[in-house]
Amino acid sequence: MTTAMAIDGAMAAALVDFDSGMTLATAGGGVDLELAAAGNTEVVRAKLRVMDSLGLEDRIEDILITLGSQFHLIRLVSSASGQGLFIYLVLTRDRANLAMARRQLQTIEQSLDI
Repeated sequence: MTTAMAIDGAMAAALVDFDSGMTLATAGGGVDLELAAAGNTEVVRAKLRVMDSLGLEDRIEDILITLGSQFHLIRLVSSASGQGLFIYLVLTRDRANLAMARRQLQTIEQSLDI
């Protein structure tokens, strides 16, 4: 997760198993990453249930939550070895470029070797 911390505005990052809600790796601070991992696991599960109910045959790339002073990005890992995992990234809104951060997080996600 140290690579994710190189993204402009990054405060904290975690690799999370959304089957269990447990963090596998963390970096940075300012946020209780264990609590955030558990809470965002519920966000991912809820969205997957809604997609299933709607009959959507697609996959989630990322989920964006915008706060007054922060962006929270949830990027699902798409590789076969990363099934059930997501990267959680917290950015300070005044220092982050959201489009660049999403692009960089996609690159990190695709290069993960699990």
